[in-house]
Amino acid sequence: MSEAAHTRLQQVVAGEAQKKNTHAVLVGVQSVDGQVDFVGAAGAAQVDSPYYIASVTKLYTAAVMMQLVDDRLVDLDAPLSTYLPPDTLNGIHVLKGLDYSHQLRVHHLLHQTSGLADYFEGKAPGGSSLLDDLKQGQDREYDLADVLAMVRPMSPAFVPGANNGRKSHYSDTNYQLLGAIIVAVTGQSIAQNYQARIFDRLGLAHTYLYDYTTPRGPQPLPVYNQDRALDIPKTMSSVGPDGGIVSTLADSLVFLRAYFAGDLFDAAHFPRMMAQWNTVFFPIQYGYGLMRYHLPRAMTLFRYSPEFIGHSGVTGSFAFHAPKEDLFIVGTVNQVDQAARPFRLLPKVVSALT
Repeated sequence: MSEAAHTRLQQVVAGEAQKKNTHAVLVGVQSVDGQVDFVGAAGAAQVDSPYYIASVTKLYTAAVMMQLVDDRLVDLDAPLSTYLPPDTLNGIHVLKGLDYSHQLRVHHLLHQTSGLADYFEGKAPGGSSLLDDLKQGQDREYDLADVLAMVRPMSPAFVPGANNGRKSHYSDTNYQLLGAIIVAVTGQSIAQNYQARIFDRLGLAHTYLYDYTTPRGPQPLPVYNQDRALDIPKTMSSVGPDGGIVSTLADSLVFLRAYFAGDLFDAAHFPRMMAQWNTVFFPIQYGYGLMRYHLPRAMTLFRYSPEFIGHSGVTGSFAFHAPKEDLFIVGTVNQVDQAARPFRLLPKVVSALT
């Protein structure tokens, strides 16, 4: 990697840190051929600072699920009731008076095509969302039963698999249920599954599922809402399979490379995982546990726009592969007030190398 390219990348990181209400920025970049290898930090962060990866955790959850498919412990086309008790599922998907809860299938959860309400950002009638409360510093502990109790009064977005699976509604509820399936079929906690199936396997010594009752090493960088540091250890311990992992730039790059190399599960699953990209919030599309970001040419004045496949999180975290450029890009801006910031940052990283 040239010194000039390294300087340009560090300038991108420093420029991001100059933005309003930015307290820490982390960016890691590697190329498939090893020619690019960069980690940069600004603000309160160091290049080895642990950080909450938030919904980037969904990549890890999806990887474990595909391993369980390889192990013949899970069938993506099976109803959820194959793995979870009926009482757990009853009433979680009631639309216009009809209960579709037992029509939900595993692939609906991975692909966000279940239509299930989002316990994290959704609102029950007359209530506020969990995310809104979190932004105000309200910390709370919850489990799957609490999640489903929050969801039952909410209206689903559509019937499971609507429009032949061409409609997706982003819902953290889906990944809470996937976590429950993982626990049910393995007899081990979600933390134990991550540890054995991913962290130990890849040698990720600084990656773990956050649990405020058992602190590990340096504390993760605090997440901010604008200029307010959020003290929310109970919430971050509760999100689990939809957003609870802590990692570092170095570990995140190892994971992302292994994921797309097919080192974690049979790469033959990728065609199905990426066969149908559904819009969840323009211009973000969703596959099986994967986001795709690619600006239409009309939005770039017909200039080239890179394609990014991976995942982002509400904390401004990101882990994406740019296939054409053969780049892996990870990091965080650690700010819940502007979760879309990574999608403006990613093209700048690519531009610095081209």
